[in-house]
Amino acid sequence: MNEIIKPLRGLDWDDLDAVESGTRKALAQVAEDPEAVREALLRLPTRPELLALCEHYDILDKIVLYQDDAGVRVRLHVFLPGYFDRPHNHRWSYASLVLRGEYRHHLFGNVDVDDSPAPDALKALVVRPEPVGSSYALHHSMVRAVVAEPFTVSLVIRGPAVKDRFLVMDRKTGERWWQFGAAQETAAEAARKRLTRDRLDELTTSLREWDLF
Repeated sequence: MNEIIKPLRGLDWDDLDAVESGTRKALAQVAEDPEAVREALLRLPTRPELLALCEHYDILDKIVLYQDDAGVRVRLHVFLPGYFDRPHNHRWSYASLVLRGEYRHHLFGNVDVDDSPAPDALKALVVRPEPVGSSYALHHSMVRAVVAEPFTVSLVIRGPAVKDRFLVMDRKTGERWWQFGAAQETAAEAARKRLTRDRLDELTTSLREWDLF
């Protein structure tokens, strides 16, 4: 996987055209080498620095397969039943390839999150399905939300973090709040979302049963 990611190390992650072009090739190469992904999954228990970055939530699992010194990461996302998220931006630009299932993508544009936007005033500018084979790249300033079919799986390559926090907005309640990166989390917050070894084993089995990796 290191050789696949190497060409991305000099990438300007603020240049989304370059990000899309470079990551599209890398995503395809990773997806087309299931044995390498399988090996990375099986080695995760021996890679505590990567396992510590993996996360489990009630409706989403994030598995970190690779990270380089610049902060580029390769992840698998497994969307669980009932998954939806609220409009939010990101701390980093990224690209994604849908491997299984489908989700509905709502794109709200480049919202000035530092200007206290009103969540109930957000309007989707683009709404599109993301079926198997769909790939895209998003700038960290893009505000988006997703509703996913159960057990949708996506492959993600994210660039280095360029900010400490991102904004989440609830259009129904009008609430908004900042969320921060792992470096600013408390030990209790990190523990609540930690992916356990048992959960990793379950996901590894499911990915094999789904004929992915």
